[in-house]
Amino acid sequence: MKLISVNVGKPRIVLWRGEEVLTGIFKAPVGGAVAVNRLNLEGDGQADLRVHGGEDKAVYAYPAEHYGAWRAELGRELPFGQFGENLTVEGMPESEVRIGDLYRIGTALLEVSQPRTPCFKLGIRMDDDEFPGRFLESLRSGYYLRVVQPGTLRAGEAVRREAQAVESLSIEEVCRLAYFVPADLPTLRKAAELPALSHSWRRQLRQRVAGLSQDSGG
Repeated sequence: MKLISVNVGKPRIVLWRGEEVLTGIFKAPVGGAVAVNRLNLEGDGQADLRVHGGEDKAVYAYPAEHYGAWRAELGRELPFGQFGENLTVEGMPESEVRIGDLYRIGTALLEVSQPRTPCFKLGIRMDDDEFPGRFLESLRSGYYLRVVQPGTLRAGEAVRREAQAVESLSIEEVCRLAYFVPADLPTLRKAAELPALSHSWRRQLRQRVAGLSQDSGG
C-alpha cells in the first residue's frame, strides 16, 4: 500500500449555474512533508462545516486505481485530487478497507470512519450535474478518516495497516447497505453500532433500523 499523491486546497467561490458557490472541492497535489492536524491537512480547508469536515471527516482518501476506470469511462484526463480527495492511495480498495481500520502514513495515524456520500459540489468539479449520482452508483466512493495521532506525511510513502477491524464491515459493504440492497436488519443493526463509524452515519443507520423494525413489528 502506498500514498501516491497528497492534495489540498482552500475553499473558493466559483460561479455555477449563475450563482456563486463556496466550495473546497478543488484540490491540487503538493510536494514535500505535509502536516496532518486533527481537523485537516496543512493548506487544506472545507467550505460548509455543517456537512463537511469535523473530526470524523478530517481526511478524505481515494484509491488511485479508480482513476483508470474513470478516465476510460469519461474519455478525459483526470489529475489526482480531481474527486476532492486529500490522499490518493494505492492498494486500498473499498472492498478491503474496513470501518475502524488503523493506517500509519509517515508519522500520522488515521482511522477509517465512513464512506463518502457525494454532494452537488462534485458535479461542479466535474462540470456535470448528474455525476454525483453516477459516482455513488459506481461504489467507487473512497472513504473518510479521522486523525488518531497528528503527524506529517508525504507522497511516495508506504501506508502501513497498524490494526484491522476484522469484525467490522468494509466501506463497500456499508455503502451497499445504506443505498443499494434490500432491507437486511441484522447487518444493518451491526453497521449502526460500529463504534468507529462516524456519528452522522450511525444516526442515519439507527433511524433506518428503527423504521424497518416498526414496519416489521419489531
